[in-house]
Amino acid sequence: QVNLVESGGGVVQAGGSLRLSCAVSGVTVSVNSIAWHRQAPGKQREWVGEINKVGNGYYADFVKGRFTVSRDNAKNTVYLQMDSLEPEDTAVYYCRFLTEWGPGTQVTVSS
Repeated sequence: QVNLVESGGGVVQAGGSLRLSCAVSGVTVSVNSIAWHRQAPGKQREWVGEINKVGNGYYADFVKGRFTVSRDNAKNTVYLQMDSLEPEDTAVYYCRFLTEWGPGTQVTVSS
């Protein structure tokens, strides 16, 4: 059974940074792709980025250069480093493996 749990969300001022974690069980992150998505109030959930099987990161244009996806194989955990945060980044952030989702973690960026 696959289980994903996000953590690390919180409130940060514009221009600040946060690092989200996605602790994964039931699947090995080192040989699988894990994606990050977000959903802002009143908006559809959108893809933010992902790390593929060989460790390459891919990003949506609106976060490119500001967000970085990485992983720790020993901890079976995937991270989303978010820098230069903007109020528009306020959302619930989710990690995903195929059709399995975590419960999400809230990120609020104040202006």
